Amino acid sequence: MSVSTAAVHHALADALLLAELRREPLAPLSATRPELTVQDAYSRYLLACDGLTGPLLQPTQQVFQRLFRTYGLPERIRSDNGQPFASCALGRLSQLSVWWLRLGIRPELIEPASPHQNGRHERMHKDLKADTTRPAAYSLAAQQRRFDTFRRTFNEVRPHEALDQRRPAALYAPSDRLYVPRLRPITYPEHFEIRRVSTNGGIRWNKRWVNVSHILATLPVGLEPLASGTWNVFFGPVHLGWLDERDYRIHDRRGRSERERHLLPIR
Repeated sequence: MSVSTAAVHHALADALLLAELRREPLAPLSATRPELTVQDAYSRYLLACDGLTGPLLQPTQQVFQRLFRTYGLPERIRSDNGQPFASCALGRLSQLSVWWLRLGIRPELIEPASPHQNGRHERMHKDLKADTTRPAAYSLAAQQRRFDTFRRTFNEVRPHEALDQRRPAALYAPSDRLYVPRLRPITYPEHFEIRRVSTNGGIRWNKRWVNVSHILATLPVGLEPLASGTWNVFFGPVHLGWLDERDYRIHDRRGRSERERHLLPIR
């Protein structure tokens, strides 16, 4: 069974949890199954522990829609670098993280291969694995019932030493930011130049074609002037890289352009 996780940081929380992807077999089958877990960073309250059909956009988005309707919108969501949370596009943006941005939520990614950044969530997953997957249930429905039982126990029954023996349900408070399905417009400061990404994934700059990302098709990007011939490129608050007019490519912080990034595997 694979466990794909994301941690929600609400407006009143003062800490973040991270996300990761694990894989374990679902007995007696050799196939694996993704599991999305969502946890409040401050209270450790486990908002969701849902089995999915795959690390795909639609089932993951449906879980978050349910959570946003029930608990409100977080300020930030931090996740691992796997799909559907991230991609090889500039800014590591994915369709899911672009949706979060257009709802007013800031996506954050942990550094690749850095599980130490996710200590609290790691400990929760250690308990989750021990209680529900060793051995795993013999059907997906039975496995989901185990997850549901674990979530109730974790939130409402089990005291937590790190919370002074209190339970997450006693500390958790929903966000006061209500979920409105209507997507917000992406805006930029007045001194930015704005270009709308074409359906082909690029913009025109000084009559030259500049590749950006198909993920941002039809959406505006903002360009902030730096030195002569160099521009910061943003999508909302996310820095995509630097546009260099010497080669008309957008380079990320590692010096790679969007075209080169598509040749690299997601790590």
